[in-house]
Amino acid sequence: MVRMFRPMIGVTLLLWVLLGLLFPLVMTGVSNLVMPYQAQGSPVYVNGVLVGAAHVGQNFQPSPDYFWGRPSATLSVSTGKAKPYNAFASAPSNNGPTSSALISDIKQRIAYLLKTTPGLTTGQIPVSLVESSGSGLDPDISVQSALIQIPRVAKYTHLSESFLTGLVKNNTLGPSMGLFGRTRINVLELNLALYKALHS
Repeated sequence: MVRMFRPMIGVTLLLWVLLGLLFPLVMTGVSNLVMPYQAQGSPVYVNGVLVGAAHVGQNFQPSPDYFWGRPSATLSVSTGKAKPYNAFASAPSNNGPTSSALISDIKQRIAYLLKTTPGLTTGQIPVSLVESSGSGLDPDISVQSALIQIPRVAKYTHLSESFLTGLVKNNTLGPSMGLFGRTRINVLELNLALYKALHS
């Protein structure tokens, strides 16, 4: 009996060492050599201080003087309560289109946008500003999602709407490799440009 199980145990341990330890270590090493910036999580620094990651969204919504990203439905791992853009718990809300919780969340987000943005109407609000992304970590918004926020940002920063429109235009990204995805704006990069404009 032991003789029969010995090869299976041996193969299992061998595969565990090869695929569970050696392969990830080799790939991590290769990634750090070939693409060190991406392998380290695409960190973004300002004056030597880490302020975020280029490919992970963050919660700017408490600050009316910055552009806001997509809502995030991620939760705290320890408490199970809402913790937007928690990279340790990347996930959607899993609420379907008939979910009363989802409908309530969307209505609250619309009401908040209307309350905080001068002159905004419900019909101008893109779906992506009131529905969370599948990962809960989406760093990008559409150009329209940025443009409708300009009156609010102008009000709190005292920058002109024409200047902010130019800022949005200058930070607009095309499809990846010219083929994949849509025209978009990385919210962190846009807010960093805004920060520089305010503190230059």
